[in-house]
Amino acid sequence: MNGWTLLGIAIGLAMDAFAAATAISVGLGRPDARQTFRLSWHFGLFQALMPVIGWLAGQTVVRRVQAWDHWVAFGLLVFVGGRMLLASRRSPEERGLRSDPTRGWSLVMLSVATSIDALAVGMSFAALGVQIWSAAVVIGAVAAALSLLGVAIGRRLGSRVGRWAGVAGGLVLILIGCRILWGHLLAGP
Repeated sequence: MNGWTLLGIAIGLAMDAFAAATAISVGLGRPDARQTFRLSWHFGLFQALMPVIGWLAGQTVVRRVQAWDHWVAFGLLVFVGGRMLLASRRSPEERGLRSDPTRGWSLVMLSVATSIDALAVGMSFAALGVQIWSAAVVIGAVAAALSLLGVAIGRRLGSRVGRWAGVAGGLVLILIGCRILWGHLLAGP
């Protein structure tokens, strides 16, 4: 696989992470350096690990995973997006650290949900005989970089949209989940 093809795949895989990072940043308003690092690090790490896991699973598991991977991504994104919608109804004092999606299980769920398609790519890499380690590094680095860009864009948007930022962020995550589900349902079995 040539470098341009791999870069194109990496950018395509990172689009969900970019959109989620932008939405989360909008919801947070002005994420600090730790929140920005956690978000980009986890999105990049999970985007790098999922193709490796898929590659290791190989062709024997492809049909089983393809039957439900879109449902997992949809459920996780709707759950976290719904939590952001609910948190946006509370005052900033009521929200506290509980509503920070860059911490704890919310971050893990978002990382899995935005990288589940990389699992299937890893399985196809196994079938094509692609060397997974360098591909995983490129995929992870691109996802981390685009997540940083998403946070920067969201930071600028968040300061402009004010109170509705949490609502917008939650809705974007839910829409990403719906897009993933809709894409898989249209593709059929």
